[in-house]
Amino acid sequence: MTRPAARSGSRASADRLARLLNLVPYLLARPGIEIAEAAGDLGVTERQLREDLELLWVCGLPGYGPGDLIDMAFDGDRVTITYDAGIDRPLRLTPDEALALVVALRMLAETPGVANREAVERALAKIEDAGDLVGAPVAVRLPGDTPRVEALRAAVEGGKALRITYYTAARDETTERVIDPLRMLMVGGRAYVEAWCRRAEAVRLFRADRIDAVTELEEPATVPPQAVPHDLTEGVFRPSTDLPLITLRIGRGERWITEYYPCERVEAGDGDQWLVSLRVTDLGWARRFVLGLGPEVTVVAPVELAEQVRATAAAALDAYAVPAAVPRPPEVDPERAPSGDPAVAGRTQ
Repeated sequence: MTRPAARSGSRASADRLARLLNLVPYLLARPGIEIAEAAGDLGVTERQLREDLELLWVCGLPGYGPGDLIDMAFDGDRVTITYDAGIDRPLRLTPDEALALVVALRMLAETPGVANREAVERALAKIEDAGDLVGAPVAVRLPGDTPRVEALRAAVEGGKALRITYYTAARDETTERVIDPLRMLMVGGRAYVEAWCRRAEAVRLFRADRIDAVTELEEPATVPPQAVPHDLTEGVFRPSTDLPLITLRIGRGERWITEYYPCERVEAGDGDQWLVSLRVTDLGWARRFVLGLGPEVTVVAPVELAEQVRATAAAALDAYAVPAAVPRPPEVDPERAPSGDPAVAGRTQ
């Protein structure tokens, strides 16, 4: 027999999985069946059936030792299952298994950016019908799934251009833009709208929690041919050599930076200190980032960033240095004050 050939496409994989799950009970009911006859019954070629049989040969129960794998015997062009590894009937889900699949599919359906949402909903309907789970009391909500995200998803699916008010953290500014949505997606637990920004004349990612207002326009979204979605397999932020490089000296309590942000260099320094170099969008963002880290962080480079941090920290300390006005005690009429009032006694001595 030949090695199984790889088949591309999620549809082909799903079809093959369904065929494999039913192949063992089919063969158990027909010991010694000719491969040509079985292929005709299953609607596949003899070559594909032989590849399926070879794949079954290395399937079985967890542990996957020789005694746990599916085994079969060949007599010329006839095949007989000699050990079924427990797969002796078509797949039937237990109530717990069906409920787990319903939860997973509902979560997938709620995830922004799912390419074929209709297929997910069809699969969900079939499982609910088969397992009597229609209307099951299960509510699925993703961590970043808010009413704003739901409204954005509906607007994007509507195919209209949007006017948004957006806060850009890197520049600490709020702007108004008109965008032509491409898709919604979830990355790192946060929802984003990827769209052609008419102001920037480029494809941009807009974090849903930074969109302060959104208005659906009457005109349809018009995405130009040069608008290409970003490759987000390595995350939203992809540092490049044209971005500013900063170097920080950090203590043990701030080492989480090296796990949370893409760093170009991490070196051990004196004692528990590390030298960390990373790219940032701009020095304004870096200044706010460093000020929020605490006393275990020192800016090594660039000098400009160190001066900005020093100036901002000094201004904050100056604000605290202004003495607050001490409130005067209330005036008390000695004739109306009760006897023994310490406020009266203090002024009459």
